[in-house]
Amino acid sequence: MLDFQNISVRYGFQDVLSNVTFRVNKGERVGVVGPNGSGKSTLFKIVLGELSTDQGELIIEENPRIGSTRQHPEPDTPEETLLEYSMRGVPGFHELETRMHELEAALDALNGLNGVNDLNGVTVPNGLEGKNKEQLLKEYGEVQTAFEHLGGYDLETRVKVALGGLGFATEEFAKPFASFSGGWRMRAELSRVLASDPDLLLLDEPSNYLDLPAVDWLQRYLKQYHGTLMLISHDRYLLRTLTDIIVEVDAETATRYEGNLDWYLREREVRYQHLLAAKENQDHHREQLQRFVDRFRAQATKAAQAQSRQKLIDKIDEARIVLPKRYSRRGRLRLAEPPPSGIEMFRCENLFFTYEEGEKVGRGEGEKYSPPSHLPTSSPPHLPTSSPSHLPHYVLHDVSFSISRGDKVALIGYNGLGKSTLMRLVAGTRQPTSGKAILGHNVVPGYLSQEFAETIPPDLSVYRVAKNAWQGATNLTGEKNFRNQLGAFGFDENDVEKPAGVLSGGEKIRLAFLRLFLQAPNFLLLDEPTTHLDLDGRKLLQEALQAYKGTILLVSHDIEFVRAVATSVLEITRAGIRSFPGGYDYYMEKKAQLPASASAGESQKAAPAPSAAAPRLSAKELRQQRAAERAKIAPKVRELKKRVETAEKKLEELQAALEATSEELFNPKPTTNFAEANRQVQIIQYEIDRYTKDWEDAATELEALENGT
Repeated sequence: MLDFQNISVRYGFQDVLSNVTFRVNKGERVGVVGPNGSGKSTLFKIVLGELSTDQGELIIEENPRIGSTRQHPEPDTPEETLLEYSMRGVPGFHELETRMHELEAALDALNGLNGVNDLNGVTVPNGLEGKNKEQLLKEYGEVQTAFEHLGGYDLETRVKVALGGLGFATEEFAKPFASFSGGWRMRAELSRVLASDPDLLLLDEPSNYLDLPAVDWLQRYLKQYHGTLMLISHDRYLLRTLTDIIVEVDAETATRYEGNLDWYLREREVRYQHLLAAKENQDHHREQLQRFVDRFRAQATKAAQAQSRQKLIDKIDEARIVLPKRYSRRGRLRLAEPPPSGIEMFRCENLFFTYEEGEKVGRGEGEKYSPPSHLPTSSPPHLPTSSPSHLPHYVLHDVSFSISRGDKVALIGYNGLGKSTLMRLVAGTRQPTSGKAILGHNVVPGYLSQEFAETIPPDLSVYRVAKNAWQGATNLTGEKNFRNQLGAFGFDENDVEKPAGVLSGGEKIRLAFLRLFLQAPNFLLLDEPTTHLDLDGRKLLQEALQAYKGTILLVSHDIEFVRAVATSVLEITRAGIRSFPGGYDYYMEKKAQLPASASAGESQKAAPAPSAAAPRLSAKELRQQRAAERAKIAPKVRELKKRVETAEKKLEELQAALEATSEELFNPKPTTNFAEANRQVQIIQYEIDRYTKDWEDAATELEALENGT
């Protein structure tokens, strides 16, 4: 489908891609990886025709429909709704729909004129004057075929499914697109691309604007996508579950690996060792040649030989082996032992929080928030009452939980429900409107916000940034100790004078952690710490946090990262907070077992922590317990089986009705009402989608229950 042939791209004096050659075949699912700034997005721009190459060419076969997200989505008009914007993702959809309605009106007009076979003298839309019935039917068939090929009959359903999966509430579909913030506009942009069902789907870091539940939904959606996928991502969960080919873009070239992410991670190390050995041989050979040239170029008897060797040096320089950037950027992140503290690190009780009217909030704070439907219309306890028309919208309401020493807690929930706000309350940079937020004895929080990269002065050197934090610390003294701290976070004598503005994402987060640990925290609060990191940077941070002996509360949209680091989960919903005393997999397992009403956001009590002293059950007691569990779920199993059978039967009936109605459109009778027949097709298709979703939901829940028994 895509054939990259000897492509080179240069920005100014910098080579970004040099002689890149690889192929993407139809139906393949390709993960595009590499360090930040290596040229991954440049490949996409070439495919989309947004960038021309300095050398080589890209051959695109079969003229595929290409879907990709734009960086700055804008509505056509100020009044355009979220749903209308999202449905514009299919090029030509509205034009075809309009033309179908025009043709239906013309055919109905002819059917109302007995014995008339053409439109001479009849008022009809432009372009249809004088056409006879046969011509109209032929064009109608062509337009309808094109409309069906675009998925026109179920486009609205697909768009609504995508919007809902990415976190939009149903009542928001009719809101003006212009009223949403940048992050939520990007979600809408992603939904319109997914719903358009293109032949070739190009996704550039799609999880950057998503929360963890939306990433999980996106993974399930893309798993069902049947076209050709190219995915730029540092998210190992998406790469591991969605791609079977990896293209690594690094050192000005692109290398195709014929396997999944795990195979690539193994093979790249083998390839690097071979590359390193070849480079050492090349450097050694060049050094020998250069010594000969330097020694004999001035001697007349050896000048010809020196000149010959200089030509060899020039050839070596033209084909110089360049090591991948990721190896030259490797660092380490060694987190110090946390200072001692009490057992309880943090506790909040009946906590409410709202922003003052007109107050400017930071990224991720209260964005797109709408209050839960179950909230009372009166003020919470300890707050002065106000008239209903002036009641505040509470970002957090009646929140109670605690965190103990050594816990590594992941805070999970949709964007706009207050995760970042809660982190600020725990850190003490915000104070609750009502209720208690209490740090434990000798607890020193270390807060890394989403904007950590922006808080590092770009003009200051690494040394000066760290020194400013060092001078503000009271626990450390001496230049030697300071230099040791720099080394512990991977900064050697060659790095310390670099301006902070030129650091890579991984280097910036190491510098941010260095500033953090100079204050000797024992309670890390990390809000999206992986955002600026590539694959290796995320692994580096993950391993450091796994080995860290202190307490952690983190927010991240990287499922693999959360799965590896978190030992418990706090889920924030519109109804409040639920506690899950296990890691991410335990959380997903328990969430699947919750009633549908609870998953939708009804208030649930926090799950109790398992007792360490709980007695072991005998084999007989275990069998009795399992039998009781099977008996308990038996009514639900019967109900689900009935739903599955009903949906299957209804789908058979609807499919037969769809075939009959479609037959009438393609082979019309004189009495055929085209507008009505087309409306029936849309209704039937909608019902098919509805019963298909019901069948999938019931079958999935049934399988989970039966496997659980």
